[in-house]
Amino acid sequence: MLLELVYLAMSWTVLKSHFKIHHFDIALTLLDHLMTLKMLTRKIKLWDINAHITCRLCSGYLIDATTVTECLHTFCRSCLVKYLEENNTCPSCRIVIHQSHPLQYIGHDRTMQDIVYKLVPGLQEAEMRKQREFYHKLGMEVPGEIKGDIYMTKQHTDTHRNGDTKADDNANKEAEEKQEDNHDYHRSDEQVSICLECNSSKLRGLKRKWIRCSAQATVLHLKKFIAKKLNLSSFNELDILCNEEILGKDHTLKFVVVTRWRFKKSPLLLHYRPKMDLL
Repeated sequence: MLLELVYLAMSWTVLKSHFKIHHFDIALTLLDHLMTLKMLTRKIKLWDINAHITCRLCSGYLIDATTVTECLHTFCRSCLVKYLEENNTCPSCRIVIHQSHPLQYIGHDRTMQDIVYKLVPGLQEAEMRKQREFYHKLGMEVPGEIKGDIYMTKQHTDTHRNGDTKADDNANKEAEEKQEDNHDYHRSDEQVSICLECNSSKLRGLKRKWIRCSAQATVLHLKKFIAKKLNLSSFNELDILCNEEILGKDHTLKFVVVTRWRFKKSPLLLHYRPKMDLL
């Protein structure tokens, strides 16, 4: 209440000195407008924006947000991929994504996922916990990035809630400097062994077709790697396939192993070929 009185007093002083207002009724009118503008700045409940940050397929908050490039509707990646195994239209607007290869026209939406994690308290921590439980259930080693993300996420969330952006910037700077000093280059991540085979006579095979890299690397990274090794003018000239199915450029290797390779024995066998125009 005290702050409101101070606000009104300051507003009246500014109005009187700047506009030289002497009529009380005009002053009250202007102050009323000021209070109206002030009331427009209000807190928004999470419930009011749930429709914009939830997946229409599972009705839960977006996890690994993935957007359809044709219509820009966003869903959970796992929900959308499962849906597109039997359909080629957007689940929301029913627009045809692509007649035969809809998975080529969806992409990871990092900005949306960051927004969801910042708006929903505890969501990212809960997701990381579920991923750890998943790996433990399969008897697999928990990847380094999942082990480390919990603390960093909590620190990041707490700092933003307190409004201490300066401390957050310092923490990020220290983390970056520490990462540079360690020169880890994702070696602590879950690793995937890959065999890259060429299935086209128009391209030559790699001298070293066996590679090992982070499970968080994407198909786009592999395209750039192959293009560099083969001295191609552009990585966009390549298609990469798993089990004769073209992979989207934003698919992570972890995603490919789970949904396309389906945990078969290592190494993950991928084929590359010149890009084909899909009708």
